[in-house]
Amino acid sequence: MDLSDIAGKLGLPQHKMLVRKAAELRRLCDVQFDSSIIRVGEVCKAVICLEIAATRFGEIIFDRQKAVKLSGMSEKAYARFFNSLKNGLNIKTTLYIRELGIQFGCVRLIPFVKKGLSLYKDRFMASLPSSRQASADFTRPVFTAVSFYLCAKKHKLKIDKVRLIEVCGTSESEFSCVSNMVFPYM
Repeated sequence: MDLSDIAGKLGLPQHKMLVRKAAELRRLCDVQFDSSIIRVGEVCKAVICLEIAATRFGEIIFDRQKAVKLSGMSEKAYARFFNSLKNGLNIKTTLYIRELGIQFGCVRLIPFVKKGLSLYKDRFMASLPSSRQASADFTRPVFTAVSFYLCAKKHKLKIDKVRLIEVCGTSESEFSCVSNMVFPYM
C-alpha cells in the first residue's frame, strides 16, 4: 500500500512534503530495522512514519485512534513501537513544562517544576567533575516529565503516569530510573 493511500485513509491532507518526509522515514526504518525481527507489518511502519512526519510539521492534526485501527495493533503496542521507532531513528522530541501543565490540567505547577528542574540541574552539575560537565545532557524529555510528575506528587495531585510516559516518549524503566535519580533533589 502506498503512503499517499494510507495518508488518505487517515484523513491527512494531500501534503506532498508530509508524504515525502514519511517516505524518507520509512526508508530509514527499512535500513535500520527488519520487519520480521521486530514483528511489525509494513502498513504499521508506514502509519507510524506518517505520524512522526505529521508531528514534525506541527500544523497537521493526526488522529491516533484511526492510526491504531489501521495499523492492526493494540493501542499499547502501537505506542510502544512508536516510541521505539522514534528512539531508533534518533528523532528527538521537545517537551515543554507549560505544555504538560495544560495537558494534565496542572498549570499552577509550572513555576514549581521549573524551579525543581533547575535545582536538580545545578546540583547534579556541581557533583560532576569538570571533564564530564560539558557532556551532561538535560534536553531529553524524560527529565522534564519526571520533574513534572514528582512536583505533582509533592503537591498531592493525581497525574496519569502511564500517559505521561507515553507523552514523553520513554520507557517505564527509564522513567523510574531517572525518577530515583531526581527524587533526592525534589
